[in-house]
Amino acid sequence: MTLRWPLPRQDYWSTPFAEALLHHLALFPGATILDIASGDGIPAFYLAEQVGPTGQVLGIDSSEHQIARGRAIQGPHLPWLRFECLDMRALPPRVPTFDRITGNLSVMFFRPNRFETVRGLVDHLKPGGQLVQTFPSLGTFDSLWRRIDQEMATRGLTAERQHLGAYVAERPSAQEGRAWLDALGLERIEVTEWPLEVPTGPGPSFLHHPLLRGGFLDDVYECFEDQRLADEVMKRVSEDVPGFTPLMAQRCVLSGWKKEGE
Repeated sequence: MTLRWPLPRQDYWSTPFAEALLHHLALFPGATILDIASGDGIPAFYLAEQVGPTGQVLGIDSSEHQIARGRAIQGPHLPWLRFECLDMRALPPRVPTFDRITGNLSVMFFRPNRFETVRGLVDHLKPGGQLVQTFPSLGTFDSLWRRIDQEMATRGLTAERQHLGAYVAERPSAQEGRAWLDALGLERIEVTEWPLEVPTGPGPSFLHHPLLRGGFLDDVYECFEDQRLADEVMKRVSEDVPGFTPLMAQRCVLSGWKKEGE
């Protein structure tokens, strides 16, 4: 069967994470799915096509812009797929339970209390249902963080180094993810990391990289009070691409099943 809604090949970040998610997800026609942090529909459109018109997919995101974009892409198609603006960290009681709860690139948005967010999601999972989440885990872009820290150290930027260290340490690990699912009593738990290389060039190619700016690099800039100093440090780092490449992300997949009868 030729898919009308495949994962987009031109998306070099969301699609590889979604592929890792789908590798662990058990789909079936007629399934009900809650897709959290749905963004503009990767992989919600794919999921909806797989479950078919007897199923239901609800894609939620806290960004009204992303929800509007997902609806615009959908148009009149896949009417059993809905997008709604909701905070996954505090789902209202009206949200039902689902056979599957998915979330691509989701876990970083669970802050400040990730465990309680996962608990709330499991509450909306049917007995015998599966939870599958992906995120860039601890270790993602470590070579870059080391190079930035080195540049900060050379310049004696103590406070900025402390901010950077706290940012890097805050990223959840695969071991933390497993501990959440264990504590919630899920079964058949799988926690897997898949490496993903992100190519980049020097200078502006790095500083304005579509996968890095608007996310990871912006977080680094927030470590500085003086943005002119931040620009200076990052420009120097951008001129030393061989010092931190290959640039590797860790695609972490958390998968677990809710016990029957719960």
